[in-house]
Amino acid sequence: GVPFVQCFAEADREIAGLANRWGCPVLSLDSDFCVFDLAGGYCPLSHFQWQSVRAAAAPQGCYVPARCFSAERFCRHFGHLSKDLLPLFAVMTGNDYIGLEALEAFFSKVRLPRGCAAGKGGKHLRLQGLLNWLAQFAEPAEAVDNVLKYLKKHQREEIRELLCTSMEDYAPSDVNLEDFFQNGSYECEAARKADVPEWVLDALAKGKLPPFIINALILRSTFLRVQVENMQRPSAHSTALPIRQIIYGLLLRVSHSTEDASSSKRTNELPIVCEFDRCQKTVKKTFVQAASLPPDFCDDRFPLDKLMEVPMSCRQMLLLETLGVKMSFLEPMPSHLQLPIAVTCYWIRCSEPKVKLNQLKALLLTIVSGELQRITDDPDPTVLPSEDDSVAYNEFLKWKEKKLQNNDFDLDAAHSFCQWQCCLQMGLYLNQLLGTPLSEPDLSRLYTGTLVHRLYQELKSSPSVENLFILSPKLSQLYLVLLNTVES
Repeated sequence: GVPFVQCFAEADREIAGLANRWGCPVLSLDSDFCVFDLAGGYCPLSHFQWQSVRAAAAPQGCYVPARCFSAERFCRHFGHLSKDLLPLFAVMTGNDYIGLEALEAFFSKVRLPRGCAAGKGGKHLRLQGLLNWLAQFAEPAEAVDNVLKYLKKHQREEIRELLCTSMEDYAPSDVNLEDFFQNGSYECEAARKADVPEWVLDALAKGKLPPFIINALILRSTFLRVQVENMQRPSAHSTALPIRQIIYGLLLRVSHSTEDASSSKRTNELPIVCEFDRCQKTVKKTFVQAASLPPDFCDDRFPLDKLMEVPMSCRQMLLLETLGVKMSFLEPMPSHLQLPIAVTCYWIRCSEPKVKLNQLKALLLTIVSGELQRITDDPDPTVLPSEDDSVAYNEFLKWKEKKLQNNDFDLDAAHSFCQWQCCLQMGLYLNQLLGTPLSEPDLSRLYTGTLVHRLYQELKSSPSVENLFILSPKLSQLYLVLLNTVES
């Protein structure tokens, strides 16, 4: 029930702007917020004493002790250091975007004032020395000029531009996020310049589309996150590659009518996205070609900005064809489980090495346990809760609390479950991009890594664990429906 917005690009400047507009501190774990000029300060999440809730006199009620960083108070420690110089300090000491190599000449030649903390060496002395050195300047331009004096002449203009551009990351944003919380949308110049369709921007802001989609659309590149998997095998993401190619096809298809005549010879070339993925224990860059799409989606009447005008039946067909299942197979099961089960069918067909039967059973039992938790915790007010379900839930909790004799970690099973998660992630993203032709599952109840591993280990030694939910006829039936659907 917490209102939120997902920003089009890097969110720091927008968050700082909104915090100042509302007079709030920023809660985060990003040290960049020590540099922004925040009226309400910055509260690092690591300094919240969550276990020490305290009572206060009314009207405040209870509170959680925390610490709040103030740039103004910080600057007082360094003479007359102006807050305006903190962005230059951040850039010079290496933020996310600029390396320190270019400035090593400055640090090797300049005489920095002594730092004031006893017993702190190396980096701390340099940081304190730099802050004390910067305090002699009234504003950033003067300080930059003095930094450049220590560099070779041919480097100076390039470094000036790099420093000034990087400092802009800490300037207040002209995006007014307050509009989103009041009207449900906000103006974003960067999105307008990038020509992002209005419905995509709206869905992104509401969290109905992931940043993955924007990265592929605008940057034509994306980082695929690494999980705990078998590093000797190909990345778990490789299983979901065909799903990603369909996503890229939808995002990047070019309308032939708007193409430049000079590029007509390239009309048959499909767009490319650069993926950064794991190869053994390093990150590898791969160029992936977008998939060619069925005729309905190649029609010039339906470019990306008109994707929601493609009939829902066609969008559902594309999703199901990508996952290799028919709707008639999915109809016997609850609507919110149709997408995960379609993904599970895809996983079994595409995984390498092949999925073992006990891995499938462990996964389906985990999904059923989530259903049991859902109907026990959030019972449907129109349906009387069944006593069988409560008894089955208590038995399941007892089983979970029991110590497992065999607590080994099976790396290949972990890798296989990682592949399923990668397929589910991209299945979800494709479903979202197509306007959710299948219901969205409740991810918080769908999958638990530790539980699926325990079930898999126990199934190998004690197949009777398959009857874990036997006390609830409804859930036993659901498990069999899921198993039979996937096996068929």
